[in-house]
This record gives sequence, C-alpha cells and structure tokens, in this order.
Amino acid sequence: MTAPLDIVILGLSLSSSWGNGHATTYRALLRGLAEEGHKVLFLERDVPWYAPHRDLPDPDFCELQLYDDPAAMLDRYRDRLTRADVVIVGSYVPDGVQIIDALHALNPRLLCFYDIDTPVTLDRLDQGDEEYLAARQVGLFDIYFSFSGGAVLQHLEQQRGARRAEALYCAVDADRYGPMDLPQKWDLGYLGTYSPDRQPTLESLLLEPARLLPDRRFVVAGPQYPDDIDWPANVERIEHLPPAQHVAFYNAQAFTLNVTRAAMRRMGWSPSVRLFEAGACATPIISDDWRGLNELFPDGEAIVIAQDTQDVVAVLTGLTDPARRALGENARRRVLAGHTGRARARELARVLHGARADRMERT
Repeated sequence: MTAPLDIVILGLSLSSSWGNGHATTYRALLRGLAEEGHKVLFLERDVPWYAPHRDLPDPDFCELQLYDDPAAMLDRYRDRLTRADVVIVGSYVPDGVQIIDALHALNPRLLCFYDIDTPVTLDRLDQGDEEYLAARQVGLFDIYFSFSGGAVLQHLEQQRGARRAEALYCAVDADRYGPMDLPQKWDLGYLGTYSPDRQPTLESLLLEPARLLPDRRFVVAGPQYPDDIDWPANVERIEHLPPAQHVAFYNAQAFTLNVTRAAMRRMGWSPSVRLFEAGACATPIISDDWRGLNELFPDGEAIVIAQDTQDVVAVLTGLTDPARRALGENARRRVLAGHTGRARARELARVLHGARADRMERT
C-alpha cells in the first residue's frame, strides 16, 4: 500500500449510471482507492438527465459533491484544488474546455486527464469538435490517462502532444461481481446503451443469430434504442438495468456479447468495462474483434472472438457445456488477477507517486 493521496476528480457522473459507462468505471476505481487508503473528492455537474436516475447519490467510499455553475464550483473548491496531490479531469465533463483552462491557471500540484473515451475523443478532435477537450489542451496535463492502451499511448505522445500517456483501463469491483447459482434465462445477452456505430455489429452478432435460431432466447438491455428497430420475437428488451442488477443479468446468460464502438475498434486496446464485469461473473463472452483483445483475453481460451453471424451461431449450437464453462472460468481468473478496481487503484497511485517525485526533483 502506497502513502495516502488526496485526489480531486471532476468527472461526467458518479451518481448515475443511466445512459453512460463512466459511473461504473469510476465506482470501481474509487472503491479501490478507498481500500488503498486514498481520499477522493468527486465533483459532478448536476444535470437534469441524470437527476431522475441517481442510483448512487451518497457513496460511502468518497466525497461526492454536485455543482450547477463551473465558475462557482472552481471558486468554492479553489483551496482544495490547489492543496490536493492531484486533480483529474475526466472526458465528457460539461464545459470541460473552460474548466481545464481554469484548473491549469490554478497550477495544481499535478493536473491529469482521464479519457474514458480515447478513440472517440481523438475522432472528435480530428473533426474540430472540442466539446470537452481542446486539441491545444492535450499537452497541458502532467499525465494523460487513457482508457485505451497499446499503440494508442504512443499516438497520444508522438502525434497529439501529450507529455506522458499512461493506460488506465476500466475495472470491475470484484466484491460485487462474481458467479451466482441462477437458472439460465437467455442463450445470449447484451448490455449497452444504444449507439449508431455499434448497432450494425449488434445486428450481425445478436439479432441475426436470434432470427436464425428462433428456439433460443436472447436479451438486449440498455436505454435510448430507436422505436423503429425490428426486434425478433425471441429477443427480450430491458430499457434500463441499474448496476445492482448487472450481476444477476450476466449470471442468467449462457453467453454475453461485447460490442465495441467503431472508433475504439479502429484504434484497438480499448476494453469495455462490460468485458471485466462479465469476466468476473465467469460468464462466457462473445466479442467483436479489435487489436489488443487477444492479449487481454486469448481467443478460444478466455473469450470467443466472432467475425460474423455464423461464428455466433456456431458457438451457440456447437460448443459443449464444459468448454463453455471453461471459457468463463478462464476469463474470471484473468480479471481477478489484474482488472479489479483495487488493482487499477494501485496502478494509478504508483504512477501518481512517481510523477509527484519527478516534479519535486525538478522544482
């Protein structure tokens, strides 16, 4: 355990998991930080679309404060921001560009960025979209923590001007995700908010197999799907599934599907938190393909990588139950060995302590 750190995080959401994958990522990481003895203040913009869906309004592992006005927030927490060992701004924070400039002007001990959407962020910057981060700001941070690893880190440093890029993958809270002895309700399920660039893959790897296998049961859970989607009769729809129900959801599936956003597939090394959640439950995973996935979960050993509809049909109809169970157990071992919230918290603390020491040597 490293020396305690005082950390301030400005993130999209901790209190509500509705329609975003950030909340569960932050929850696992912050619980891990608390277990390691670190102190965290999480500052979240109070926005109307999350207000009715707050499934964690009062976390017991950190201090959570909601704010309405960024300028007032920065003024109120000025002393805390300048005294903290590190200030971390997350991707998709409303008014992020203005907030980052203001924080940089405060000159905190360490200023970092945590991009939980790295390939999407870079795509948006290429299109001139600077909603939450400006291209000129990439080099302002002492460390650019990235949801994506591998070659993406070199790209950030060599092409985007990051001073230092470090991978900080999503993680799972191992105390809350694990195997359960439940009846199997579905042969294949998917958990994810609607995204236009994911929908063709969902069509190919779940809806088409459902049409070809009318005697099998499928499920798609997540909000914001358009009304005009042609759902097969054997595909159950769940509009929103709060995190407290994720474990039972995974455990009721023979297989779960992982679908990756197009920008993340192109850049690779971008594991979704759903991979680690399902893996922790020992639920066998079928996933689309991208660079780096085979390094995290070897194909045929801890995951099945599917290229098309027929690959999914072949798995659902041809894989023996012992082989299916072995896939899930191997995935669980890998997740517990290196992808828990506590493991990720240790990675973060180690990097931050090293950066603090380097900065003190320079001053």
